Amino acid sequence: MDHSALNSTVFHQTAFSHSQVPFPFFSFKTIPPQYLTLNNRPTFLPCSVSSTNNSNNNNNMAGLPVLQQKKKRKRYRKQYPGESEGMTEEMRLRNIKGKRVTSSSDSDAENTQTEDEEGRGDDSETEESNRNDGDGEAETWSSSMEGFLKYLVDSKLVFNSIERIIDESDDVAYAYFRKTGLERSACLSKDLEWFSQREFVVPEPSNPGVLYVTYLEELAEKSAPLFLSHFYNIYFSHIAGGQVIARKVSEQLLEGMELEFYKWEGDVQESLKGVREKLNMLGEHWSRDDRNKCLKEAAKSFKFLGQIVRLIIL
Repeated sequence: MDHSALNSTVFHQTAFSHSQVPFPFFSFKTIPPQYLTLNNRPTFLPCSVSSTNNSNNNNNMAGLPVLQQKKKRKRYRKQYPGESEGMTEEMRLRNIKGKRVTSSSDSDAENTQTEDEEGRGDDSETEESNRNDGDGEAETWSSSMEGFLKYLVDSKLVFNSIERIIDESDDVAYAYFRKTGLERSACLSKDLEWFSQREFVVPEPSNPGVLYVTYLEELAEKSAPLFLSHFYNIYFSHIAGGQVIARKVSEQLLEGMELEFYKWEGDVQESLKGVREKLNMLGEHWSRDDRNKCLKEAAKSFKFLGQIVRLIIL
């Protein structure tokens, strides 16, 4: 085979621009004519030395200290007053705080009113005397038998309702609070029967008791935590403040007689402690939102109960 024709073949010159033609790893520059023959392969030039530079850079940085990114400190939520001790302690401290705020507001209002009344002479003294007769300390225990019977009737309605809800409900949370030793409805039935036998007129439940029971029944269906907040505070209020009421009323109306309503079998503080521990145990599984709602319901409970206690002096 004659290869002369092949060896004599020469490419014609072609005008290339000096711009590089992009290629994945290489590019062509303008190729001189002497290289455009079949006897000589084209020369390939690398288009980038980035890999070499990166290797050199890595070698150069090997001796430099490595900067470590600082970890962000984990922030913990600030606890509510009494939260570490349990739900009942939170409610107790919230109640104390509420009383302080109310007392401060009342004090500010009285100071403002005193300044406004300066220079009014006898009129201001008359109004001050009327306020003492209406809302002052003297009025607090100017009780009547009629008012006290209303208080007992409404109290029986409330205790009977919460005890019935606890006994009949299918909610597992309510089962912890059955037969606590704090139940009062049976004792109140005995006391009202005693008054009835002595020809005292036992009234029907009044508006404060009826409204509170209606509210409790609706709440028990919607939320066990919120209902149990009322449940605990009803008993707590009766044990803490009921003794004062019993002593005052006994001195003024009953000639020293003590009602069954204020008697307990065994140590009432131990029974209350048992209820407190169970409520705190359940409260550990409630969300912070539910616990905050319980604190608000505790304030509502004291408001409802306050309206029933005021029946004694109306």
